[in-house]
Amino acid sequence: MTESLKALIEACRQGKADYQDLMDRVPYARFLGIELRVQGEELTFVLPKNPENIGNPTLPALHGGAVAGFMEQAAIIFILLEMGEPKVPKTIDFTIDYLRAGLFRDTFAECRITRLGRRIANVHISAWQKRREEPITIARAHFLLSEENN
Repeated sequence: MTESLKALIEACRQGKADYQDLMDRVPYARFLGIELRVQGEELTFVLPKNPENIGNPTLPALHGGAVAGFMEQAAIIFILLEMGEPKVPKTIDFTIDYLRAGLFRDTFAECRITRLGRRIANVHISAWQKRREEPITIARAHFLLSEENN
């Protein structure tokens, strides 16, 4: 399984496989319906509008947990692609700031690795709906990449 995952990650990085094949291998990402769009070397994660993700039906607004889960999954998959290794990062810490209501529409996210070491990765995630310059949430996450002591 690990070798096939590594081969899929490498094929995605080389443009020989569809990134969605990797997304569909992650059960929670598949459950949320997360999509991955590639433009050049830029990756944009998409949480398609889905009635199952509504938290406040009056507005209607997305459930904060669905948005947070989307952002965390985006960061994990982004790290997998950056590292090229089939080891799934383990979340150490995830801090999210909700800036405005996430309305019932598609939500987009981009990730930026602020530090990638041998054992720890720090990632900044930004999610928006209308314009990238107006995020609905931002998050900072720290991931354990390896439990080895070397």
